[in-house]
Amino acid sequence: MLSFFKDYKKFAIVFAIISIIIVTLIYNTLNVYQPLPIYQPTMVSTELVDSTIQYQKKYHKIADFSLTNQNGKTITQDDYKNKIYVADFFFTTCQTICPIMTDHMVDIQKAILNDDEVMLLSHSVTPKIDSVAQLKRYAIKKGVNDKKWNLVTGDKKQIYELARKSYLAVKTFGDGGTFDMIHTENFMLIDKKRQIRGFYDGTNTEDIERLLEDIKILKEEYLQ
Repeated sequence: MLSFFKDYKKFAIVFAIISIIIVTLIYNTLNVYQPLPIYQPTMVSTELVDSTIQYQKKYHKIADFSLTNQNGKTITQDDYKNKIYVADFFFTTCQTICPIMTDHMVDIQKAILNDDEVMLLSHSVTPKIDSVAQLKRYAIKKGVNDKKWNLVTGDKKQIYELARKSYLAVKTFGDGGTFDMIHTENFMLIDKKRQIRGFYDGTNTEDIERLLEDIKILKEEYLQ
């Protein structure tokens, strides 16, 4: 009987050690760094993608741009060189989803305020209405930090092409007038190579939390 308990004790110790090893291996496997996807036009709903690039499967990047921010400064891709940034499309007179989106962008601004790697970029889809003066008033009202966040206006055709051919964020149809760019609630996470790494519902708090986590994941990518 005593021999049985001795053998059982040995078995229990060996079993415990093997179990610890297995659990450790599983834990490490589940926690292996997983990079964010690189979004291509074929991965996005066709209603948000210009017909000329709907079948593009690789090499998609944000195009060069030249727009004007809330301070009258010309903003180009060079202002975002070697930066991670969050982009969206809005207009200052919007009374539906835009106020929620802007408030959430303010939350993101607070979270990345002291992070030199991350910036924000909001494009007006009604550039005729959203003059520099209008954007400045809106920026002051919302607490925009000029060093972190550019609200931009400019040539409507350029903004529309950026939305449809670069950020994949605006629907094709509209009313044919002032609001012929029907923007979505999407926030886009852009990496340092000007690639889209994530889409998020800018009206959804949980998605904003996911975006902030994805920024951390993306930053880790540059440490690999």
